[in-house]
Amino acid sequence: MKKVYFLALVALSAQSAALASNDTDGPAAVQARATSLTRTMAEKAHLDEGQYLKVKQLNLRMLTEMDDLKTRFAADPAILDQQLASAQVRYETELASVLRPTQLAVYQQSRASMTALGGTR
Repeated sequence: MKKVYFLALVALSAQSAALASNDTDGPAAVQARATSLTRTMAEKAHLDEGQYLKVKQLNLRMLTEMDDLKTRFAADPAILDQQLASAQVRYETELASVLRPTQLAVYQQSRASMTALGGTR
């Protein structure tokens, strides 16, 4: 189940990275990825303005943490996977506290469909 979440996150990150600027390093790139990801989520889950701001901050923290973990644990894939899975669980928990139940269902359905399309089972 954690791999499904991770794959969904990677798919969302890849989509946001493709829409973001070509600069993949630094805070500006992370900010652009967070903005793109949040806009996509806002369109699908119909976030209100307060939720948009909270989700954007959450996405920014999550993407920053993921980049940091990838740098710190690049030499040990097993620990990297474990740390990324933990970060994903924290993200999902915090996101669930921001979204209404119907919005969370839309987000989960969207995430599942992206994973199904990108998965290689």
